[in-house]
Amino acid sequence: MTIIVHHLENSRSQRVLWLLEELGLPYEVKRYERDRKTMLAPPELKRIHPLGKAPVIEDTEADGGRVIAETGAIIDYLVEKSGGRLGPPGHRDAVLRYRHFLHYAEGSLMPPLFVLLVLGRVPLFGKAAMRRFMPMVDVHLDYVESELAQRPWFAGEAISGADIMMSFPLEAACSRAGLDESRPATIAWLAKIHARPAYQAALKVGGPYAYA
Repeated sequence: MTIIVHHLENSRSQRVLWLLEELGLPYEVKRYERDRKTMLAPPELKRIHPLGKAPVIEDTEADGGRVIAETGAIIDYLVEKSGGRLGPPGHRDAVLRYRHFLHYAEGSLMPPLFVLLVLGRVPLFGKAAMRRFMPMVDVHLDYVESELAQRPWFAGEAISGADIMMSFPLEAACSRAGLDESRPATIAWLAKIHARPAYQAALKVGGPYAYA
């Protein structure tokens, strides 16, 4: 095996498994379970990377071995390793869209979704705070809907690493932020990625995943 994926259940690391299946790169999975009380990653992950979070990959073929954390960096690395497959399209505007959504997924979209998750666990005032916070989330979901209404994939006419990156926050939005049929282009995009054979294969390899 070349790539070892340190995979945490119900986490961002599901995207890495999907990408590897799409690229057809050989890999091995090491699974980790969350603490049932805190829902945090187990301390064993800190033996792989100081942050103790998933996803983390190890490339055993690289000189001396190489450990890479952060989903966006992992996507860049694996796209490069595969010779550019699922990487930035050739057209300049599409390249810029690719880069934008590769960073937007975690830099802008995921933080408010995480806040909703935290607020949902706060007794008494949590639900009231969520109602006040939702308009900020709606701005992002409306933006995503407007983009997917213009083209079949985030960067352009073909699936790319940008779509892999955007999958987790939008799946999370379905369960946390009320993403539904009122945004048909986004829902159609989710149905499209879920139907891909590589996505289904990644689910079988990764084990339980609450957002598919």
